[in-house]
Amino acid sequence: MQPFIVKLNGPASGRTAFNWKADKAFFDQFGNPDILDADVEVQALVADHGVTVDVKCTIEGTVVVPCDRCLDDLEIEVAADFEETYTPESDELDLSQDVYDYVCTAIPLQRVHPDGECNPETIKFLSK
Repeated sequence: MQPFIVKLNGPASGRTAFNWKADKAFFDQFGNPDILDADVEVQALVADHGVTVDVKCTIEGTVVVPCDRCLDDLEIEVAADFEETYTPESDELDLSQDVYDYVCTAIPLQRVHPDGECNPETIKFLSK
């Protein structure tokens, strides 16, 4: 089974828990050049009601992005939760786009190392 794909087993299948990992390869599928690496855990509780599917999802981990100031790698912790009700049109529910979107919105707009942790060579050029 592909990660983030939930197979739906017909009417009123009940609740199922899923655990997945989102890594660099996952974000590469979306063509996002800003995420250089990732180690994100995704836990989903899926309640299949037949016509609708309720999903409660928790996302936690780290992503590596370029620092806006020095362009060196910067590891950022990300965390997000969401609850959605879906009406799937097939026997599968793909949560990939939702997981991607929630991780991306959990990354701060300003991505810089704490004071004193940026690449000192780059900072020399910036302070001229």
